[in-house]
Amino acid sequence: MEKQEIIKSITERTGGDLYLGVVGAVRTGKSTFIKKFIENLVVPNILDEYEKKRALDEIPQSAQGKTIMTTEPKFVPSNAANIKIDDFTTNVRLVDCVGYVIPDAKGYEDDSGPRMVKTPWYDDEIPFVEAAEIGTEKVIKDHSSIGIVVTTDGSIGEIARSSYIEAEERIVSELKEIGKPFIVLLNSTHPMLPETERMAENLRDSYGVPVLPISVENMSERDIYAILREALYEFPVLEVKVDMPEWIACLSPNNWLKKIYIDKIKESVIEIDKLRDVEHITKHFSDCEYISKAYLSDVDTSTGEVTVTLQAPGNLYNRVLKDIIGVDISSKSQLLRLFQDYNEAKLEYDQIKTALKMVKTTGYGVASPTLSDMKLDTPEILKQGSRYGIKLKAMAPSIHMIRVDVESTFEPIIGSEMQSKELINYIMKDYDNDPSSIWKSEIFGRSLDVIVKEGIQAKLSMLPENARYKLQQTLSKLVNRGSGNLFAIVL
Repeated sequence: MEKQEIIKSITERTGGDLYLGVVGAVRTGKSTFIKKFIENLVVPNILDEYEKKRALDEIPQSAQGKTIMTTEPKFVPSNAANIKIDDFTTNVRLVDCVGYVIPDAKGYEDDSGPRMVKTPWYDDEIPFVEAAEIGTEKVIKDHSSIGIVVTTDGSIGEIARSSYIEAEERIVSELKEIGKPFIVLLNSTHPMLPETERMAENLRDSYGVPVLPISVENMSERDIYAILREALYEFPVLEVKVDMPEWIACLSPNNWLKKIYIDKIKESVIEIDKLRDVEHITKHFSDCEYISKAYLSDVDTSTGEVTVTLQAPGNLYNRVLKDIIGVDISSKSQLLRLFQDYNEAKLEYDQIKTALKMVKTTGYGVASPTLSDMKLDTPEILKQGSRYGIKLKAMAPSIHMIRVDVESTFEPIIGSEMQSKELINYIMKDYDNDPSSIWKSEIFGRSLDVIVKEGIQAKLSMLPENARYKLQQTLSKLVNRGSGNLFAIVL
C-alpha cells in the first residue's frame, strides 16, 4: 500500500482528519515519537512556511534519565496542521499525554507532595497522577482517531522493563474498553534483535493487538508509514460482501447447495472484527467440497468493506442442473433440445398459470384465450328497420378448471381387534418424526401410497365420456348465454 493510500484510507475512516493520541507510561519515548513524527511526516508536507515553523516550535522536549519531562497534556501542533501528500490533503495533530507513573521515575512529586499540573480540561491544577489517568481517557475518547501506546523493553534508559509492566497493562486494558483502534510500539535501542522480537510477539499474544518493535530515536518516514499501516488494519470491518457464482445465487433459498453456501458464509463472518482478520476469512471455506476456491477479491480500507469471492467446482453445475430438471445432460445438443421442449411447455403453462392459482384457492379457475387462439367468422350485414349494421363473430377456446376433492377409502379386514390395533401402531410408528413415512407402509405386500393412488384413479375413470361431454356443453351455454341459473340432476 502506497503512503498516500495509507493516509487517505485512515482519514476517510476518521472523518477527514488524522489525530493521533500518544499514550503510555512515563519515560517510554512518547515525546520523542511525536518529535520524529512531526519532523518526518508533518513538516515536510506543510505548504505554508509559517505553519511549518509553528509546528517545529511546538515539538515537545525530550531527554534521557529518570526525570519526567512531559508535565501536562499538549496538542502538537496546537492547531491541526494541514499537510499535502501528492494530491491528497488532510489535517494532522498529535496529543502528547502525561504518562502513567511508574516506580523509579522522578518528577511527579515535589517537596510539598504530589506535583500539580495544568490540563486543557480543568481550570485548576490537578495532581500529576490524576492528570495521567484522566488525560489518557479523554485524549483517546475525545481527541484522537487512533491510539499509539508507547512502551519499552527497558533498553532506552535507566529504568528496568519490570517497572513499566503494570502501567502498560492498565493502559492497554483501558484502551480496549474505550474501543478506539490502537497499536503498541515497543521502544528499544535494538529492535531487530531476536529477543526483542520475541518480547513483541509475547506482548502481541497477551494483548491481542499489534506490537511493533522500533527504535523511536531513529524512526524514519518509512517506519511511520509502517506504524500507520498497522493502525489502519485495527479499524473494524463494517461490511462483508460475498460473491458466489451467479448460477448459485439465483437458486431458490431452499436448494441444498445454496443452503450450504449460506451456512458457510455465516460461519466465516462470525470471527471477523477488524480489517486484520480478513486474511483468515477464507479458511472457513477450505473444508467445503462444494467450494473449489475462496479468496479476497477486494479490501476497501477506507470504508471497511471486504469482498470475498467463492468459486464452485466445474462439475457441480451439471449435478445441480440434473437435480432440478431430473435429466442427466451429457452434451450441448441434448441441453438445447431440452430447452426447446421446456420453452414449448412454458408457453402452454403461461396460458393456464393464472387459472391454476385460481382453482387452487377458490376451486374454480379460467384461462382466458389469447389473440392467436381467436377465430373470426366472415362479417355479416344486418338490417334493423331502415338501418343497417354489421355482425362480427369471434370464437376462442377458454379453459375452465374445477377442483374436485376425490376421496379414496381403504378398509381391509384384518381379523381381531387386537390385530387391527397392531396394524395401526405399525403404520403410525414413525409418523411423529416423518409424517410422509406412513405412505411407505406395506399392507398385503403393497405400499399404502400405491393403494390410495389406485383408488383415486379408479374413481376418476368412472366419469363416462358422455357425462364429460354434457358438462362441457352445459358450461359453454352458461358462459355464452350469461345465465346465472343452473339446475342439475345427478342420478
